[in-house]
Amino acid sequence: MNVGEWAAVVGAAGSLLGGGGFFVARATVRAARATAAATEAAARANAAPAQRAADLAVLQATVARVDEENGSLRGRLFRLESVVRAFSWTVDELYRWARDPVGKPPEAHPLVDEYNRTGA
Repeated sequence: MNVGEWAAVVGAAGSLLGGGGFFVARATVRAARATAAATEAAARANAAPAQRAADLAVLQATVARVDEENGSLRGRLFRLESVVRAFSWTVDELYRWARDPVGKPPEAHPLVDEYNRTGA
């Protein structure tokens, strides 16, 4: 082989090795990225049941609190409706008496008396 042929062989070998090194490096980077993605996915999969349990606990606590508040509000609403009905009954009785004022005025409904005494 002459010098030109040796130069061609060395150049081809260098090109092959250099190019091969480039492809090996790219493959290594891709493998590292794939490994990182797989590790992250596994961590998420392992954390998912714990996160779901935590989410469920928060949801259950929220539902219990809302149920308690709802019960309290329903009780207050029932009381308010009762007092409004009692005032309506009392005003109706006073209206009837005012149209025909015979005798003394009617007594207020007991809930109206209680409201006037306590304010609640």
